[in-house]
Amino acid sequence: MTTPLVKDHIYRSPQALIGGVLLLVIVGWLGVDALFRGSGHTPWLALAALILIVPLVVAFTLRPAVFAGEDRLRVRNPFRVITLPWGEIASLRSGYSNEVIVKSGAKYQLWAIPVSLRSRKKAARRQARAETDARRGRTGSGAGGGLGGFGGFGGGLRGTDEPAGPVRAETDKVMDDLRTRLESRGEAESAQGEIVVRWAYEVMAPAVAGAVLLVILLAVG
Repeated sequence: MTTPLVKDHIYRSPQALIGGVLLLVIVGWLGVDALFRGSGHTPWLALAALILIVPLVVAFTLRPAVFAGEDRLRVRNPFRVITLPWGEIASLRSGYSNEVIVKSGAKYQLWAIPVSLRSRKKAARRQARAETDARRGRTGSGAGGGLGGFGGFGGGLRGTDEPAGPVRAETDKVMDDLRTRLESRGEAESAQGEIVVRWAYEVMAPAVAGAVLLVILLAVG
């Protein structure tokens, strides 16, 4: 009897996906218009710009993703794909960016899990407000003449959607999930191995070709 395969958990940035699609629409509209309606060197410049810009937009918006599997963490960044066995990961660090630190000391940024300082501040305000409400609820329920003294209604006046634990920004929750998986799978025998880094030549080659063509056209024109 074969063991069913467990699918990787995929983490991506919805904001990056939306922004990338919008940028591609704008760049495509302007580029195609210049390509078919331009005169002189304009169509060639538009073609070179499209060959340069489109791969870069895809690389930095649509391409980044993090695949968390049972034995491996696969990080797909704009120009590289890094396959990291859980056993080779030392820690997952969150600062101004989210990073994977391996046992050799190398660091790899998680482009698909960007840090939002605004979301962190918003979560901190919600956490402070929840703690204040909790203290007020405890104070009210302890008073003999308060609402808490009548049938125990003191605790029921707070919102039912109040979080049970600390309020965290979404990307910090993702990093917590990855840390939990690292703790549970880091020592597993199947989660050992070598780190593999592959450059994304399918993205780099068109961008370089477009840049060279654009430079040549600008120099000639």
